[in-house]
Amino acid sequence: MPLKRRLPKVGFYNIFKKRVATINIRDLARFEKDSVIDMEALVHSGLAKKSSARIKVLGEGKISYPLTLKIHSLSKAAKEKIEAAGGKVEII
Repeated sequence: MPLKRRLPKVGFYNIFKKRVATINIRDLARFEKDSVIDMEALVHSGLAKKSSARIKVLGEGKISYPLTLKIHSLSKAAKEKIEAAGGKVEII
């Protein structure tokens, strides 16, 4: 049996897959009160890579001060927690 047929087959890298960086509310605690959080701020803080095309915020954790988020999508629980703290969410 030739070596090429004996070796295991490896999958492929889908270039058309939409990459999403997921961030929890507890990770947003590193930002200051009343700050505007967008893609540049998340990349600068190390929460998202520049190659991530989209940002999604999930509702795990707590937040006690208002923030303004400019993101692509978020969960229902995350939106409720951010607005309960006095923050705003802008979907881009």
